[in-house]
Amino acid sequence: MENNRNKGAVKDMIYGIQPVLEALQAGKEIDKLLINRESTNAQLAEIHRLAREQNIPVSRVPEPKLMRVTRKNHQGVIAYMSVISYASLDNIISSAYETGQVPFVLVLDQVTDVRNLGAIARSAECAGVQALIIPTKGAAQVTADAVRTSAGALNHIPVCRVEDLPETISYLQGCGLQVVGCTEKGEKTIHEMDFSVPTAIVMGNEEIGISNTILRTADHLAKIPMNGKINSLNVSVASGIILFEAVRQKSL
Repeated sequence: MENNRNKGAVKDMIYGIQPVLEALQAGKEIDKLLINRESTNAQLAEIHRLAREQNIPVSRVPEPKLMRVTRKNHQGVIAYMSVISYASLDNIISSAYETGQVPFVLVLDQVTDVRNLGAIARSAECAGVQALIIPTKGAAQVTADAVRTSAGALNHIPVCRVEDLPETISYLQGCGLQVVGCTEKGEKTIHEMDFSVPTAIVMGNEEIGISNTILRTADHLAKIPMNGKINSLNVSVASGIILFEAVRQKSL
């Protein structure tokens, strides 16, 4: 029998060397792979190689971990299928410029809670964000829970999954976007920023905020002005505030 804790995920999961290999070769959307770390099977090594090429997160785990997920004949590999299709960031940016739009994207730096991801996606879609950018590792991925929390927004807003977030930030800057990190370390408030120009807004991890690497490379750091005794907001709430400040400015 399948582990009861995973009943909701069984329909989004495939296992076994050949089914997973065929899914990878066909370019199917996969959220992550679990591979038996003790195995020396050459086909599992090929699966790992293809996953790396496609920027799919891979966790090498012990056999008992795989058995807790499913007791069926997994042959050392389990794939969690994506509930959405991921978009190409290159296409999003070039399409925005070609159609006369001002590029407006949201980058999530190690946001780990799927419900926060869903809530942020809901605000982003309502605010007209053209793409939501998430890293392949160290962050929440798009799951059924995230889609439910987003009220279906994750079915409408393009989501781009990238392997190297700092490199992606540099790419966005090279495409003419200003990168604005939303952080209490900012010297300016979000109301002092100019969001009428091509912009990528960065929101950070729930506990530690934006990583130091991205803080150093961002064009601007902006804070949300607060008057209370608690000086921090939930990341989904903070995202909504800065996104709709951008919307307000664009409507002027």
